[in-house]
Formats: sequence, structure tokens, C-alpha cells
Amino acid sequence: MGFAENIRVLALGMIQDRDRLFVSEGFDRHKNQKFYRFLGGGVDFGEPSAAALEREFQEELGAELKNISYLGCLENIFTFDGNKGHEIIQLYRCDFVDDRFYELEELTFAEGERRKRALWLPIEAFTKGDLVLYPDGIFTYIKSN
Repeated sequence: MGFAENIRVLALGMIQDRDRLFVSEGFDRHKNQKFYRFLGGGVDFGEPSAAALEREFQEELGAELKNISYLGCLENIFTFDGNKGHEIIQLYRCDFVDDRFYELEELTFAEGERRKRALWLPIEAFTKGDLVLYPDGIFTYIKSN
């Protein structure tokens, strides 16, 4: 399934707990590459991006967010599964309201018709290049502890 030739606006939430990040796992079949990105999703027409972020976390994980603060905007032009994509990402730093999410190693959630995995991974695995974190430029916003 290819992407429509338009620009998607996304709201993504960066949740950092000391030296680890909460990310979703993806796989590009064309590149045969596993990758990670922050959770969130599309912003609906007329919906503020912070509200979209809260809605997406509620829909996908049943999770409420707190301490939501805007970090910045990233433009992501990419190829996924051999198809071109273009996203404008509104990036937020946030925390889970429910502390139990910090105790989980991983969880499975539905994104559309697909099942995806969300998990805590060490920041160092991304900075060393052992794991891939998208989009490019995201490291600007990660706090070093």
C-alpha cells in the first residue's frame, strides 16, 4: 500500500525516563530494516496538534499524558517500503499519568489494522547506531542525563 502524494501532519510524543525512550517499532520490508519512532499520529483538520497527541495515546495505548510541552517542528521526507512519504511533525515532550507504563518492558497496540510493539529502549543504543530512530534530526530534542 503506497502513501498518497500529500503531506501528513503528525503529533509525536517523546517520553524519556532517565536513559531510555518509549518508542514504537516498525519494519521497512523494502530496506529489510527495523526502526523506531516516537508514538503519536495524524492531526485531524481543525484539531490542535497537542489534542491529537493526547487522542492518539488514548486510542492506541489507553494512556493519559501530562507535562505536555512543545519541542519543535520537524520535516520528514522519506521512503518507506519503497514509497515516498512527506510528514510535518509537531514534536512534544510528555510523561505518562499512570506510573505503571514506566514499569512495562513492552506492550502491543493496534495502529489501524496492524499490531505494533511499543517498548522502552536505551538512548545509548540509538546514539551508538545499534538501533535506528526516525526521523532524522530527532536527537536535537533528547535530554542527556
